[in-house]
Amino acid sequence: MTSKFVLKLYVTGQTPRTERAIQNLRRICEQNLGSQYQLFVIDVLEQPHLAEQERILATPTLIKELPPPVRRIIGDLSDTLKVLQGLDLPIHPSSTGGTQE
Repeated sequence: MTSKFVLKLYVTGQTPRTERAIQNLRRICEQNLGSQYQLFVIDVLEQPHLAEQERILATPTLIKELPPPVRRIIGDLSDTLKVLQGLDLPIHPSSTGGTQE
């Protein structure tokens, strides 16, 4: 994989939903991207100006900035298939086995 993924995950505080979204995203990235990604977790309570710039209306929201096109995924990222599709990643039969509720 030649291009590195740049991902921004917007969350609200340290809640179970936030922790679940971070864990789900890290698992998906490690399984499918290896070291070819940069992940920034942005708490909208601590940095509301960043959320306003990106027009974040709900959290958690994942924004894939690179490679283009920019994509947004809203939710706790527990639907692995939806996340892979949103990131434009190939879907392997083994990729969908680790979904959490």
